[in-house]
Amino acid sequence: MVPEKPESDVSSVTGTAYIFPGQGSQYVGMGKDLFEAHPGARHIFEHADEILGLRLSRVCFEGPEEELKQTKNTQPAIFVHSIAVVSVLRTGKAAMAAGHSLGEYSALVYAGALSFEDGLRLVRLRGELMHQAGIDRPGTMAAVVGLDAGAVEKVCKDAEREGVVRPANFNSPGQIVISGSVQGVRKAMQLAKEAGAKLAKELPVSGAFHSPLMEPARAGLKAALESVEISDAELPVYANVTGQAVTRAEEIRRLLFEQLTSPVRWEETITAMVAGGASRFVEIGPGKVLQNLVKRIAPAVETAGIEKAVDVG
Repeated sequence: MVPEKPESDVSSVTGTAYIFPGQGSQYVGMGKDLFEAHPGARHIFEHADEILGLRLSRVCFEGPEEELKQTKNTQPAIFVHSIAVVSVLRTGKAAMAAGHSLGEYSALVYAGALSFEDGLRLVRLRGELMHQAGIDRPGTMAAVVGLDAGAVEKVCKDAEREGVVRPANFNSPGQIVISGSVQGVRKAMQLAKEAGAKLAKELPVSGAFHSPLMEPARAGLKAALESVEISDAELPVYANVTGQAVTRAEEIRRLLFEQLTSPVRWEETITAMVAGGASRFVEIGPGKVLQNLVKRIAPAVETAGIEKAVDVG
């Protein structure tokens, strides 16, 4: 179990939101300093190794990078790192939370809706199912910079004569990721450039995440979600699918299932959190991807990473 109380004092902090990163934030060596400095974090990594029956901690700390980048490893690795951070937090308890894609599972563990053990098993299975779906129905993703959401949606619609392609991540104003078949995505990239995009770049991914090509993973994830206990969240968690707060257990279950093939509405999520009173966003996990997105969405709010939330010395 995740420790009920972190190593430091915890009190509710009005206006503080915790945001949990998703795939793409990983790096070899992540979490090693936490593991070595904090017994609580060490317990999380060791417990994860026991649950999975593999040395996920070794993959996090030592790599190799190619092994860490495999979706089936990346997703549980980032999840475990995030929960290890939670176990040693020095700041107060957040008023609300959200996570980008797989990070939504981390946010729900933090909010008490999922146990650490069930969350870990779910993200490991989710990673395996998404990896297999990428083999069964090959696809790709691309970042489009410099077009608004309406323009990207039109580009995708016009490109669908070449193959499936949809907006997958509405990350920030003018930064949207598209996902689908190789032919569809590449046609959309071409059309995006013709429409005035500053950048249309294919991403090094193993599948067309958050698109209809993830359909083969749906049945397995649905069965897994139905088999685990999900509780009402103790604080609002803003869902990727809607960009709005959710606390009720059955709605959480439904939205986690829909998230697999639906776009991540991150810009809407952050905007809604600010409207709900968030004035400080702390990224709980590796990297600074989400902090940078928040700065583009809501420049007036404060952002911080784990270096300001956790003593790793």
